[in-house]
Amino acid sequence: MTSSNYTQTSCSLLNANTSVCFSPTDAPFYYSSKPVLVEGIADPILTLAAPIIAYWVSSLLFHFLDISGWKWLDKYRLHDSEEVKKKNLVSRTEVVIAVIFQQVVQTALGYVWLEDRGVNVDHLEKMQDVASWVEPLVRFVSGEAGEDKRVKALVLHEVAYYMYWWVIPTMQLLMAMFIIDTWQYFLHRFMHVNKWFYKRFHSWHHRLYVPYAFGALYNHPLEGFALDSLGAALAEYLTGMTTRQALVLFTVSTFKTVDDHCGYKLPFDPLQLMSGNNADYHDIHHQQIGIKSNFAQPFFIHWDVLLGTRMTREELELRRRKGKGEKAQ
Repeated sequence: MTSSNYTQTSCSLLNANTSVCFSPTDAPFYYSSKPVLVEGIADPILTLAAPIIAYWVSSLLFHFLDISGWKWLDKYRLHDSEEVKKKNLVSRTEVVIAVIFQQVVQTALGYVWLEDRGVNVDHLEKMQDVASWVEPLVRFVSGEAGEDKRVKALVLHEVAYYMYWWVIPTMQLLMAMFIIDTWQYFLHRFMHVNKWFYKRFHSWHHRLYVPYAFGALYNHPLEGFALDSLGAALAEYLTGMTTRQALVLFTVSTFKTVDDHCGYKLPFDPLQLMSGNNADYHDIHHQQIGIKSNFAQPFFIHWDVLLGTRMTREELELRRRKGKGEKAQ
């Protein structure tokens, strides 16, 4: 949430019989009343910088694992290092340059797009709005107990509190994820179905036949702008997020995108545990057999499941063995 004048206990009259009060101690652990989260850096600037920092920090972590030589990691690697070198059609220097260029474009778009929304929010007024539309439900559920003004005020306070601080922000985040997934699935699939778009734009990304972490945003610049930047901006706008909520969304989606390209199937990676859309899942899409499957990214796989474009690792290996058998004949 955001900074505000939320510094002392305040009460608001809900109707002739009930008033609702909120104090600073009501705010959850994640709330900060500071005008900026990081001293000397405006929240919009921090929101633009955080995904870039997240991208390179997480990428370098996986790159360290790539060059570590630790044998215990071999069972988690999707491809060995030699396969990465032989099959990829673009140098790592070109990848880094292309990613940096895309991040410059994203930052420029964000600088124009982002406003410092959510500053000086009157949380009492906002929670008052929530309380006003949940009051009929509270009155219905509480029944006769609702006749007691003190009980009613307490229940109403608790319901409004959890709705405002937890339920609504959680729904905004989940809806934003859904919008990003929807935008990327259909645009990504279109760029595979349309041969001209694939050859002209999306084939750039598939020069990385074997994905690795810091190649996650290796795209044609126009594709990167349309697929990643516009999709995230649309999700942030349609869900009415504050600047600090956008910071969380953009940073989490960046971590997830990098993780989906990391080249490791890690059972202890929380980002790989959150859904079936993980590095192993997206790796199938980068293989020749699976290139017309697993379009979903970066969060969940519902569109692949619903529209019949999902391919599992078992199905990939089955088709691979079948293809080798047909060649042998």
